[in-house]
Amino acid sequence: MQTFYLTLTILSFALSGIYFMMWRKRFNVYSAVFYTIIPFCELGYWLLSNSTTLEEAIIANKIIYVGACFLPLFYMLFIYSICGVHIPKPVTMAAFITATLIYSSVLSIKHSELFYRDIRMDFNGDSPVLIKVYGPMHTIAVIWLIVSFAANLAVIVYSFFKNNKVSVRHAIMLFLIDVLAVFLYFGREIFNNVELVGVAYLLMQGGYLLIINRICLYDISDNVIEGLINSEEHAYISLDLKFNYLGSNVTAKKILPALADIRIDARLKNRELWIINEWVWSFLQDTKLEDYDFQGRKYAVTVAHLMNNKKVYGYQITLTDVTEERKYVNLIKNYNADLENEVKKKTEHINDMHNKLILGLATMVESRDNSTGGHIRRTSDCIRILIDSIRKTGVYDLDDDFCKQLIKAAPMHDLGKIAVDDAILRKPGRFTPEEFEQMKTHAAKGAEMIQQVLEGTDDEDFKRIAENVAHYHHERMDGTGYPEGLKGDEIPLEARIMAVVDVYDALVSKRCYKESMSFEQAFSIIDEGMGKQFDPELKESFYDARPELERYYSA
Repeated sequence: MQTFYLTLTILSFALSGIYFMMWRKRFNVYSAVFYTIIPFCELGYWLLSNSTTLEEAIIANKIIYVGACFLPLFYMLFIYSICGVHIPKPVTMAAFITATLIYSSVLSIKHSELFYRDIRMDFNGDSPVLIKVYGPMHTIAVIWLIVSFAANLAVIVYSFFKNNKVSVRHAIMLFLIDVLAVFLYFGREIFNNVELVGVAYLLMQGGYLLIINRICLYDISDNVIEGLINSEEHAYISLDLKFNYLGSNVTAKKILPALADIRIDARLKNRELWIINEWVWSFLQDTKLEDYDFQGRKYAVTVAHLMNNKKVYGYQITLTDVTEERKYVNLIKNYNADLENEVKKKTEHINDMHNKLILGLATMVESRDNSTGGHIRRTSDCIRILIDSIRKTGVYDLDDDFCKQLIKAAPMHDLGKIAVDDAILRKPGRFTPEEFEQMKTHAAKGAEMIQQVLEGTDDEDFKRIAENVAHYHHERMDGTGYPEGLKGDEIPLEARIMAVVDVYDALVSKRCYKESMSFEQAFSIIDEGMGKQFDPELKESFYDARPELERYYSA
């Protein structure tokens, strides 16, 4: 039996390892607790099989009962979250208190008769056997298990018949896993007094890995990109490789109302939706897709592979409102001049929307950070002042396009802070070393977000400059900065310029944890940092910009 329990323990740790390798922000916290507790429960069974004294066996039993007491709670929360059913906080708290009280009685074994009235140890061959006389808390533990099982079963059955946000496949899998796990739990007498709870745990781990991996495909929008996906101009529909429906955004359901009645993981059987399958087939055959007409609007249809961790899982259909663009194409035959005008207006409108989107994202970040009010606006203005001085002094030959792109990118330099926990971002005082390490991640995360937001943009120069500004504006010339520890000219010029402006604004501005510095103090600190923290080539330009910067902040 020792080999049997050791095998279960190794497999359990392996499955938990796979889970944490797959882990993403969208994963439920209850599943993380679930995959953390189970391997140690398996370890407890193995320790029990190796026990030579009653004291060792009792310790192993206490480890095992961590799962028996708390897993029903986290398992129930996990199941309810998968099924999209909310459990009121008082119910959750009552369940947690119940589990805690039961486990407290487990910890008192040999000191009280709450859980076991009596416990002794015998051997069946080489295998230790605990002979127990159960107390009242053990009865409560069994009732607790049955109640949680019944609650899980109820929500699974409900989801199977009534909740089209839950895949039928998943509802069936959850039902089978739940029933089989309880059968194995109570099957000790059937299987010659062999504890099979460890097998049940392993079954649950494996089954839920399959479910969790699949659930990731259903979330059509993610974090900041959700706003773009749910725009009125774009519709998104996702299918898996077998043409089963995975999800769509609100705009898609407006254009194809029948999508609202399609269940996740179901085939598109409605005649109105056959066109979606035709689009995918055209994509696979490399055939040009015609515009789709809906209520007088024209939508350009594009199909691409649905990727997850560089692996193809299905197809992503995008419908883009191109009504105005198509009108322009028709007008060009007879009205070239008028069309040029319209195109210019449209381009300016798109650029204006693009700039507003960028500023909006940056402002959203700043609204969460109670220590940097107005930082975005000030650094944008100061970048312009410093760039004018750089061009005036001639220390770097900056062309008009570079300057325009850098000024435009400046508001995005702290975009990564949107991924930093509110408790840290809004902390009124200085950070602890651990909090500062988390705050430092905003640079790399900002670059990743910019790459996603600007993916597919025609303006590659702007994308590169915006990414560099966000990623490297905390690097130092002496190589002690973060996140990459770049040194000297390894740091992109745009990030070196941004660093001077970012620090200067932080020094002369009031923060919740400090008063503003005088211009003289701030100037002295920047001056001393030239060559260590800042690009020494910018020293002359910073000197030249000093009067204009001080006038700006005085105003």
